[in-house]
Amino acid sequence: MARIRIPLNNFVFGEINPSLTSRIDAAVYNQAGQSVKNVFIRAEGGIINRPGSELHHKFLDGASNPIAYSSSYTQQIRLEPFVFSSDEKYVVAFIAGTTAGSIQIFRVNTDGTFNSLVATLTTDVDGDDLPFTYTNLTQFTYAQSGDFMFIAHTNFAPLELVRTGLTSFEVRVYEFDISADGNRKLQPYYNFQGSAVTIAPSATSGTGVTVTTSSAYFNAGMVGSSLLIHDTQVDITAVTSSTTATVNVQGTIERQLDFDSLNTTEGSDRVHVVMESHGLSAGDSITISDAGALGGINNGNINGTRTITRILNANEFDYQAGGSASSTATGGGNPIISSTAATTDWYEQSFSSYRGFPAAVTFHENRLWFGGTPAQPSGIWASASGEFFNFDVGKGEDFDALDLEVSVGVTNFVRHLVSNRDLQVFANQGEFFLPAFQDAPITASTAKISEQTPFGSSYVRPLSLDGATLFVQATGTAVREYIFSDSEAAYTTNMVSILSSHLISSPVQLTSVKGSLDRPGAYAFFLMDNGEIGVFYSIRSEKRAGWMRWTTEGRYHSVCAVDEQLFVVTSRDDGNGTPSLCLEQFTPELNMDFSKEFSGAAGVFNVSSNFSDGAVVDVVDDTEYLGQFTVAGGEIDVSAVKLSTSVEAGYKFVPELKTMPLDAMVQGGPLTGRPRKITNVILDLKDTLSVSVNGTNMIIRNVTFNPAQPRQAFTGKKEFRVLGYSKDPVVTISQIAPLDMQLNGMVVEVAFQ
Repeated sequence: MARIRIPLNNFVFGEINPSLTSRIDAAVYNQAGQSVKNVFIRAEGGIINRPGSELHHKFLDGASNPIAYSSSYTQQIRLEPFVFSSDEKYVVAFIAGTTAGSIQIFRVNTDGTFNSLVATLTTDVDGDDLPFTYTNLTQFTYAQSGDFMFIAHTNFAPLELVRTGLTSFEVRVYEFDISADGNRKLQPYYNFQGSAVTIAPSATSGTGVTVTTSSAYFNAGMVGSSLLIHDTQVDITAVTSSTTATVNVQGTIERQLDFDSLNTTEGSDRVHVVMESHGLSAGDSITISDAGALGGINNGNINGTRTITRILNANEFDYQAGGSASSTATGGGNPIISSTAATTDWYEQSFSSYRGFPAAVTFHENRLWFGGTPAQPSGIWASASGEFFNFDVGKGEDFDALDLEVSVGVTNFVRHLVSNRDLQVFANQGEFFLPAFQDAPITASTAKISEQTPFGSSYVRPLSLDGATLFVQATGTAVREYIFSDSEAAYTTNMVSILSSHLISSPVQLTSVKGSLDRPGAYAFFLMDNGEIGVFYSIRSEKRAGWMRWTTEGRYHSVCAVDEQLFVVTSRDDGNGTPSLCLEQFTPELNMDFSKEFSGAAGVFNVSSNFSDGAVVDVVDDTEYLGQFTVAGGEIDVSAVKLSTSVEAGYKFVPELKTMPLDAMVQGGPLTGRPRKITNVILDLKDTLSVSVNGTNMIIRNVTFNPAQPRQAFTGKKEFRVLGYSKDPVVTISQIAPLDMQLNGMVVEVAFQ
């Protein structure tokens, strides 16, 4: 019988699709597995079992009962990070309700360990309920900088979660700045009406003013919204019909012209006016003020109530002055024009309960950016430079706010804005960007939105990882990276899940750890809708990337990284028979999930802080697995096994590495389909206390062969004998005891005829 030795010395491509079992020609075949579960792929190519998780908090409802997990909702609690500084970091838990929700905030210590619950918020500073529901919990986006976290969703006005002290927070509704005269909110406006629709106010100032449109426009849902007529804000207080509404005028309906916008012609009493998008008609009456004398016509004959005699175009008109000019001249200073005439120069505020609110928010180039409302799905807005509450576009100066649109022929709903080397825009049908300029910021004169790729993004918030931006395709079936290609001078999107597509199950949430929990490499954690976590690891400089999957007893419900620390919300049955939602932290010192170190005496431990009576828990004492024990009277008793004084109790998880079918090219062709057997497997192990190969467990004794002494971790080569023939022989590495395991590689001997 012939034999061949097959080295499997790295697993850098992680778990790949079972459909690749015949692709022995592919470079990934012997560097991946059919199952790579509950482990980390190390930068060197080997694997190590993932850390266990420590229980920190059991979430309670308003009646102090545990929040029970419900399969009816995608998420009930969503975790997100809030990092103010290296020593002031927090985990924010957004808790959904049917119509309103709450926020709980937990502090993280400087060493990454958990601190405590420091704040619970159920209303904003105005006493209104927090609008987090089961519907919008997975869809809102946020941007955090310093003491402020801005939260955006189309169904509610942007919110600010504000840190007011080391352990104090409050929620505010985002408010735009007010102009210096106090008459106008510095907010975005848009002309939702048709281009020829006019509006006419019954007066230029005061309250209870009636405005009338030339076509149906008004809706009762607009009450509380604002219009901009010329340069003046009017607030809608009532809607009486589809064409009439009652408003309060903030100041006077008027418009200040640009400097020296008037022209006279020698011998004529006509004054030519340059007024961009004036929206007026011939015969309209206007009132001019603050104009200076011009062309020999004194200011008394320039100012006053005048009649428009001619419309030249959308930006120019003439009116008749009180005298004739003695010279042709340009000037007039900064005149102001007011009128009750019908005009097309009017707009409605972009963000409102009637038109909807922005879906996306981020910080970029010292501006706050919003994107995508139901009424303006392709809209993108940026604040004035350094003024995060000022969205007045002004005259389009470099420091003014920006009002842009993704206009590519197809309506794209902007879902995410990401600040990277450029401002990246992720919409439901494509990916775009606003290019950065060397030594120059984005301004009204330079802003350009460029279409790049046509895949579209889901509601999962994209994140930067290892030089690229990862996002979930709109279909929920693929994960892609958005990265700039110097060779193409454009962004490209590569499907990073192409070899592991079976792991992608409608991702719900994404977070990343750059420091990888004390291990090399960058890791992205995708919470799937099946309660598993898909872990993507990448070292771009070494061209290494792969997927793993993490499972647990129960299911994962939310995932969040605070710097290098990873937190999860889990659905756990603590023994009472009803799964409830808990906050846990992955901790390398722990071997199991939902676990904790307990102190006791003579092998008896009170575990009631974690477990209810009836729970069956696994117990580890240092390097020894003591077995499973049932909680009774709030205690576990391990004295029959060992008189321990300190143990770890929790739920064990099972790491697993299952190779692809062992195959090779031999004389006469590949071994594919031929009966063959694995005769032995040699593992290269490091600091390992428990491992099994195809069900055969490694036995570890201490160096003195004294059972009373703790076991010593094994480092070196370990041989396992395996029995049985198969047409698709595989090696499955696992463990029965929740103890340390690190596999650097293996050599498998295969016998065949």
